[in-house]
Amino acid sequence: MAEHAYDLVLRGGMVFDGAGGPAFQADVGMRDGVIVAVGKGLGAGAEEIDARGRIVTPGFVDIHTHYDGQATWSGQLGPSSGHGVTTVVMGNCGVGFAPCRPEDHDRLIRLMEGVEDIPFPVLTEGLPWTWESFPDYLDFLAGRAFDVDVGAQLPHAALRVYVMGERGANREPATEADIAAMAAIARRAVEAGALGFSTSRTLNHRTSDGQPTPTLTAGEDELTGIALGLAAAGKGVLQVVSDFIDGPAELAMLRRIVERSGRPLSFSLVQSPKAPQGWRTLLDGVAAAVDAGLPIKAQVCGRPVGVLFGLELTLNPFSQNPVFAELKDRPLAEKVAALSDPTFRARLLAHDGDAKGPFAGSALRAWDNLFPMGDDPDYEPTADMTVAAIAAREGRDPAAVALDAMLAQDGRGMLYHPFLNYADGSLDPSFAMLTHRDTVPGLSDGGAHVGMICDGSFPTSNLIHWTRDRTRGPRIPLETIIARQTRDTAQAVGLLDRGLIAPGYRADLNVIDYEGLRLEAPQVAYDLPAGGRRLIQRAQGYVATIVAGVITQRDGEPTGALPGRLVRGVQAAPLALAAE
Repeated sequence: MAEHAYDLVLRGGMVFDGAGGPAFQADVGMRDGVIVAVGKGLGAGAEEIDARGRIVTPGFVDIHTHYDGQATWSGQLGPSSGHGVTTVVMGNCGVGFAPCRPEDHDRLIRLMEGVEDIPFPVLTEGLPWTWESFPDYLDFLAGRAFDVDVGAQLPHAALRVYVMGERGANREPATEADIAAMAAIARRAVEAGALGFSTSRTLNHRTSDGQPTPTLTAGEDELTGIALGLAAAGKGVLQVVSDFIDGPAELAMLRRIVERSGRPLSFSLVQSPKAPQGWRTLLDGVAAAVDAGLPIKAQVCGRPVGVLFGLELTLNPFSQNPVFAELKDRPLAEKVAALSDPTFRARLLAHDGDAKGPFAGSALRAWDNLFPMGDDPDYEPTADMTVAAIAAREGRDPAAVALDAMLAQDGRGMLYHPFLNYADGSLDPSFAMLTHRDTVPGLSDGGAHVGMICDGSFPTSNLIHWTRDRTRGPRIPLETIIARQTRDTAQAVGLLDRGLIAPGYRADLNVIDYEGLRLEAPQVAYDLPAGGRRLIQRAQGYVATIVAGVITQRDGEPTGALPGRLVRGVQAAPLALAAE
């Protein structure tokens, strides 16, 4: 008889099993990467974690990330893996690195650089390019080990350029032959293990030299043809990001694609300041489609989509100021010294800068929508916390207030500019979206926007803000948020073997000190290839994160274990449960 009944036991925690019901106290026993028992008084484990006074959750499943590059050079897929995430899905927004011919390597790198703010030198040095086809890319990933499980989607931009070459990059209409070729490749991709297909229809997505993404104006015939390629394989999801300039017409097109293909579709839904009520119309349209039996969901998020400005980051309020340009390539310490010099500072503040480039002019200096980012990040800040309000109270120039905020912490201070989901100055729209029947949490963009955005911490902030700390409106029950970012996200992409704590399911779990859970302020790390910079955000309160029965994080620090693997395609629910 074996000395230990289990490889690992979580002892006496409050279990939130991911089904959305109330918590219960229990032990959780794991063996061979799978949960085998949930109950009281389980036998001994070769290793045990005392979970008394802690909550136990399924591992979080983040279905909207961009680790397509990072997964080829690193086994640690942070920041997500430090936030209770045990499965990531990448290849979103139509961008990625396969399929790709050798002559198009730089083209796809510049697209990823422009769309997801991952620098060209980082990708050039980091990507090994040992593949051409998408199945080749999956085979490469299958030979690697990670601290989370990884699922991949076929990106439309790479597919279009691969089939159409320069015509595809220049957004020319696809011919029938082009569409047939793309559909065949899409079918082979999902048969090889792609979880689905993604596309982008937004002007926000441009190459680093300013060209719109190749997929921006792809016709309905092209999108439908590719979706039918997935239908021929009998599996795979569709993921879309769009400007929804004509929301009802765009949603009607997406509905027709789902009607014809039968494939589940999700799209990114946020509140835009340009049309603050547009999200309601789209969500009503989704509800109508679901009521008609169509598998459509909106991917939403629980805090503003916001850009961080700082002296070490891609942008700051002085980025377009010619005086600041004198410091462009200086080390941070030299920038801080110059900006602290009264003469240089006076020159800088006397110049308004130019209105060119990303987040041009007014957005960079929107003092009434810029918030100093403190040690305890507040993602639902009030109007009295803006740079403009601080300046008014202190009788100072807002530009000087912003500069001093960035000079804090030896020049590592940051400013937060919430530009989506915050048109009303509150997160009430996010509450409505998160609690809607036909939505699923997503949009963290983990692995991307490395010098501007740090939203890989969404799963943690969802727990902290919506279930515990919110003071400006209703909260969401803890069991609901946990179910939303475990079972619901897993099911949305066909991963039915995870997201619940029950016998037969993947042993992907978190042990969390719920009362002690907190987010630290974002910080900059220089740990990418070529010494590249990225934003990271750490959390306190994760006692342990477990992937396939192996502890990957202890007290917020990686253990070095890499039990995560490529997830090839949809995964069935455990047989015993599937039969119920």
